Amino acid sequence: MTEMEAVMNDLPPPHDTFLTQRQSQIVKIVREQGYASIEALAKVFDVSAQSVRRDIIRLDELQILQRFHGGAGLRGNTVRLGYAQKKTISSHGKEAIGQFAAGLIPENASVFLDVGTTVEAVAKALRAKHRLSVVTTSLPAAALLAGRQGIDVFVTGGQVQGADGSLIGETAIAGIGRFKTDYAVFGCSGFEDDGTVMDFDLRKVEVKQAMLANCRHAVLVADHAKFERSAIVRLAPVGAFQTLVTDADPPHALQAAMEAGGTRLVVADAPTPVADLASGF
Repeated sequence: MTEMEAVMNDLPPPHDTFLTQRQSQIVKIVREQGYASIEALAKVFDVSAQSVRRDIIRLDELQILQRFHGGAGLRGNTVRLGYAQKKTISSHGKEAIGQFAAGLIPENASVFLDVGTTVEAVAKALRAKHRLSVVTTSLPAAALLAGRQGIDVFVTGGQVQGADGSLIGETAIAGIGRFKTDYAVFGCSGFEDDGTVMDFDLRKVEVKQAMLANCRHAVLVADHAKFERSAIVRLAPVGAFQTLVTDADPPHALQAAMEAGGTRLVVADAPTPVADLASGF
């Protein structure tokens, strides 16, 4: 790329001059985060979802952003990944993370399971347990564990949202509030430089935060690709999680935030025997 091309790429599209203030702010948010849901944007601007939807339609018509079901993203390949795509990304890393995270959870424990493909890898590994109580807002995780002898599965209820089979809304949050589990396993979409754990969907984040408030030990699972991404909704500081299980060393800034918050790092490709992990708590 020439110097002139680089300069031109940094210039805003000519249509930006004809945008409303809110539309310009939507463009700024999506350019920074890669994707933004309609619900999250409506919350940010304190307007109706329909108002945001009209803005997104206009920005899509101007070819500034790309309209997707439930939100807007950058035009091209830098948008939020769909569920089917996520299942193919870092599959070996997620399998290793699943095995190590499952190794943190002893027999006869109770555990919340969040939604997402990495948490599903944990659910798959938990099938080797002989006695476990599982509460989940993930229909795929429930299906993976249903019928396993010695594993009791509780599904919170709630509205099913998206291809990942996640349960959201007041019913899901109320269901979570009926339990207090020993462990909870969380997924996320990315991290801020200060260690804030981020996600794309405000309603899913509300469910995750309810789990955080009702567990004794929070385990965050994230493959290395999440270290290079952020999102639009703040979930919690990384220090809110007692353990992060990943498949590669995090960047220095994130490691510093983890040390400051007291979060234990478990790298799934490290030579620590899985059976020995739970003894560290």
